[in-house]
Parts: sequence; structure tokens; C-alpha cells
Amino acid sequence: MKEIKVQDAIGQILCHDITQIIRGVTKDARFRKGHVITAEDIPELLKLGKENIFVWENDETKLHENDAAQILRGLTQGENLSATDVKEGKIELKAAYDGVFHVDANKLNAVNEVEEICVATLQNRIPVRRGKSVAGMRVIPLVIDKAKMERVKEIAGELPLMKVVPYKKFKVGLVVTGSEIFHGRIDDTFTPVIEAKLKTFGLQVDGRKISDDSKEMTCEKILELLDGGADLILCTGGMSVDPDDRTPAAIKSTGAEVVTYGVPVLPGAMFMLAYLGDVPIMGLPGCVMFCSRTVFDLVLPRIVTGERLTRHDFTMMGVGGLL
Repeated sequence: MKEIKVQDAIGQILCHDITQIIRGVTKDARFRKGHVITAEDIPELLKLGKENIFVWENDETKLHENDAAQILRGLTQGENLSATDVKEGKIELKAAYDGVFHVDANKLNAVNEVEEICVATLQNRIPVRRGKSVAGMRVIPLVIDKAKMERVKEIAGELPLMKVVPYKKFKVGLVVTGSEIFHGRIDDTFTPVIEAKLKTFGLQVDGRKISDDSKEMTCEKILELLDGGADLILCTGGMSVDPDDRTPAAIKSTGAEVVTYGVPVLPGAMFMLAYLGDVPIMGLPGCVMFCSRTVFDLVLPRIVTGERLTRHDFTMMGVGGLL
């Protein structure tokens, strides 16, 4: 591209958008890339403060910002993501379904290490609604070296860096523990909280059992729900290290493989996740009942996409885990 005086630009092809801002009215491109400048455009360009403008000058070593943005889109747009049209050199990716947003953070960081590249996303592995913007991308200058974009392609590799994993349908079983509830001395106030959180993901409590505080009965109730076809088991209460809190022992006694008991998240440090075959079993501490946001809100969306969490997934929650 080359810079010339506006008065000398008649017949030239504009190589970048020129934005008009009228407070409270508009902020949009008045002239767009590719526009052939006419004599009538000159006064308008001057009103926009453009004494000089950049017009296209073919150079085989350079790419326009719009073309570079399309390359970034191709490297990042994976499953269940839609893309906006390129506008002023920028493209956004949006969730096509409700689900959990995934980004290959290591590769994206390496891409952003390349000078003049800008790709910004939401936090990794968080729930998103359909239509939510999850990423925006552009290059910083109006034109960029083709060689630089080739380096970006090599870093990104063949697989797209981002995707949204939709929620699946789970049959949910709930075990409510506590002798005070089992014997009818107090009402169960935990179940309504669980039901409300499940509803966000299109789920419900499909089977509910009440257990006293014994390890044996809680284990029995978990196995009954599994026999009934539950795909996910939630156990409420009895999760502390107090000697009369026996829910963790009950979960272990089912034969389930414990991923973690205790996580670096507050509220919710006494959370447990185990798997009996492919069925996740969660032990939910009491804070889930009275705190608006806990470890359960971090874990549940990922579980209901079918992701199988590991101990490492939980250790990574410490940064940002103070909720």
C-alpha cells in the first residue's frame, strides 16, 4: 500500500476501512476496504480528518489485515463455533450451541508470541450460551508479512485451536445424607438447590434417595441409583473430615475410583469426584447449599459435556479458585 493525498486519490482503491464516529449515533465504517474513491468522496474524507489515505499497492510479500484475519479464523474455528464477517480487520467467533468452551492455551499463547498477532478468548473450559462471543482476532497493522502468517500456521498446526463441546443428556441420581433428614426431623433444603443448578443444563433429578449418616446405607443408596440407570450420582452432605461424616467412605466403598477428595477451590475444598466405570460420583460439601458459586459450578458443566476429569484438572483450578 502507499500513502497519498486525498485530493490525488480519485480512482484509487482504498485498502482499509475508514471509520466514522458520531457520538450517540454511530461508530461504523464510512468507507470500506476495496472502495474506489470518487470525486464526491473527497469532501467526506476531509470531514473525517483524512488529509492523507492509504491506497492499495500490490505487493506479493504482504497480506491485508482482512485476509490475515481470515487465516486466524481458519486456524482457530473448530466444532460448534460460528464466525462473524470480517469488519475493520477483526473477526469474532461465537458459540453455536450451549456448552463448554475449549481452547488449546499452549498453542494459542505461542501464536500470540508472534509479533503483530492478536487473538483474545474467554477463559478456558467455562460454560457458554449459544451466541456468546468466545474469541476475537486480528493482526495489528493494516498489512502484515505473508511469511509471518506462514509461521503462525506452523505453530497452530492442523487442528483448530478452539471448540465448544455441547452438553449431553444425563440421568441424574441424588443421594441426600443426614439422619436428621432421614428421620424427618428437618426438611431437605439441599435438593432444591441441586435441582436449580441442573436445570441450567437441561437436566433434572431423575432419582432421589435419602440416607442416614452410615457408610453402609449411603453406599447402598448409591448402588440402587446406579442399578436404576443413573449416568451421574450426586451425594449431598457428610463431606468434612469430622469422624461422623462418612460420605467419602461410602463413595469409596462402592468400588469407585477416587480422582480427588479435596480441591484447591474456595468455597468447596471438601469436594470429592470418583468414577464407577464411566459414571461420575460427586460428593458435595455443605457450602454448595448456601454459597451462590462453588467448586460444583466449575465442575458440573465439564462433567455434563462428557469430559472425564483428572487430578491434574483439579490442581489447575487453584489459580482462579477463590470464588
